[in-house]
Amino acid sequence: MILLIFTDVVNKKKIKISIVNYTNTLPFKWALKQSDLIKEIDLQEDIPSICAQKLKFKQVDLALVPVALLPDLEEYFIETDYCIGTLGVVDSVKLYSSIPLNEIESITLDYQSKSSIILAKILCKFHWKIKPVFFDAKPGFEKNVADNNANVVIGDRTFDLNGTFKYEFDLAAEWKELTGLPFVFAAWVSTEKLNADFVSRFNKVLKYGVLNCSQAINASLNEIKIPKKKAIEYLTQRIDYHLDDEKRKALDLFLNYITKL
Repeated sequence: MILLIFTDVVNKKKIKISIVNYTNTLPFKWALKQSDLIKEIDLQEDIPSICAQKLKFKQVDLALVPVALLPDLEEYFIETDYCIGTLGVVDSVKLYSSIPLNEIESITLDYQSKSSIILAKILCKFHWKIKPVFFDAKPGFEKNVADNNANVVIGDRTFDLNGTFKYEFDLAAEWKELTGLPFVFAAWVSTEKLNADFVSRFNKVLKYGVLNCSQAINASLNEIKIPKKKAIEYLTQRIDYHLDDEKRKALDLFLNYITKL
């Protein structure tokens, strides 16, 4: 009997999880890595587009994915009460330009997240009322803002770019101006319903990370690419992790806008 139990534990399949490797996921990563759940999961850190790819092709069981992926999935389940969202200004999803919006002729779109790409297109059509040509970005594109071209840049790379160009537009703030709603960039999604007990425990770990954000920062100073003061401001005042009713409403509206592009 003891041998059978031991064999069952050894052979127990780990739940594969892909998480975005940006600063904004720090409370989640920190909490998961010090929790008992870490023994049951295979935690993989990826850029958002890779998180999406892994979930879409069932290479992982659960992923923190750009919400623009959802229409591409045959079936999906939003498994937790937490997300990567914002109530307004987010500071890490920007359109950079050397010219005013009405003079922009083309926009180079960051390759790392589909949600930000789609959000930029929604804002161009429904908010800014401009019709630029869109180009897919290649690595190293971030500072190449010239002539009538603008760039959409997301994630930690924006920290060094903010304040560099004559014009910059915070896409989440522009969405708030358009809709009056917060924005959800990424949510925890599975393509098959996960075990309810695991989801409950996973949710509690995420909650612990969010409630102890300052502790997560202090424990991860060697990993953070921005000063501690800025990290605290970013993670506590710019990012809002709660997938509440307003954010779910915003998510539904965002998905509806996608059908109109």
